[in-house]
Amino acid sequence: MAIMVPNKDIVLISSSQTAAEQWVRNNVLAYPNTNIRFVLVGNEVLSYVSKQDQTIWGHLVPAMRRIKNSLSANDIKNIKIGTPLAMDILQSTFPPSDGTFRSDISDTVMAPLLKFLNGSKSFFFLDVYPYFPWSANPMNISLDFALFGGNVNHTDPGSGLVYTNLLDEMLDSVTFAMEKLGYPNIRLAIAETGWPTAGDVDQVGANIYNAATYNRNLIRKMTAKPPLGTPARPGLVIPTFIFSLYEENQKTGPGTERHWGLLHSNGRAIYDIDLTGKRLVPDYKPLPPAQNNVPYKGKVWCEVAPGANLMNLSSALTYACSQDTQTCAALSPGKECYEPISVFWHSSYAFSSYWAKFRSQGATCNFNGLARQTTVNPSRGRCKFPSVTL
Repeated sequence: MAIMVPNKDIVLISSSQTAAEQWVRNNVLAYPNTNIRFVLVGNEVLSYVSKQDQTIWGHLVPAMRRIKNSLSANDIKNIKIGTPLAMDILQSTFPPSDGTFRSDISDTVMAPLLKFLNGSKSFFFLDVYPYFPWSANPMNISLDFALFGGNVNHTDPGSGLVYTNLLDEMLDSVTFAMEKLGYPNIRLAIAETGWPTAGDVDQVGANIYNAATYNRNLIRKMTAKPPLGTPARPGLVIPTFIFSLYEENQKTGPGTERHWGLLHSNGRAIYDIDLTGKRLVPDYKPLPPAQNNVPYKGKVWCEVAPGANLMNLSSALTYACSQDTQTCAALSPGKECYEPISVFWHSSYAFSSYWAKFRSQGATCNFNGLARQTTVNPSRGRCKFPSVTL
């Protein structure tokens, strides 16, 4: 098991050994029968770049040292300290041999972090998702390459290394970045990786077929004996955590945010998977065919999702209409979308209008689970719903 120090606690722990001791007492010593192997300090701390967020950066490594000192004082030697970082810590990722840390963190944060990890023989924990670079450029990056299909090879012109999958490229870009700062031997561990089982209309390739294929092939790679490692570091074991065990059905944001799980939120399996890596692909039941591996081109609307709660809809309708005077102008009495007079009808129009107007500013078609995207035009008669064109 890995346990985590929340981002909000980092500053306090970094400045107080007493606070670190209290945290270890509450979260480690209180569970003597739990197989804790990692304490991860913060989560993707360096991905938050506002002035306020940046104040945490300098406290990260000191907090890790405090936790390490507390564990040592309690004679705990088998727990490694790390911090999971996202791929946005890199300024350059491709080809892998060009991997370089961002200039705003390279000397001030990454160098002391690598010194700590190297001295404590810990791991560099990485949240690494091939889905994101592939889905951002699906016409130029092979899906087979992203899913470990083994039918596509890339040769790094700088190193001459040959890559058969996107994950290895991403991992090795971090390895090369560490080498550039003088740390060639810090081992990698994957704190998060996975593939979404579903998503919004504009989220290409988010489906059960791809998710099962990615995670099954990932497990086979990471459990291979002898270990496969990566082209830059062949033969090394890479501890790996799959994200995630459960669907997070109440999470906000784009559709994929709620659909990374191996299990539904009620515990039912979404697809078969063998975490030992021993089950062969032909032994699995057929998967539903992928329907969205090519980006959708056309209009998309936002409408009320089936089963939406009426009371919650009223609040969401009020919110959507209050953000701009024109968003719900067509719903005024006598206007083209006023009838039928129904919270569900008015909400669908308001959701679609709001999303079309504010999507460029980060708005999503979610409304706390009350809305969904649709490619079927919900307009009726004179009432024309605003849409988004992909």
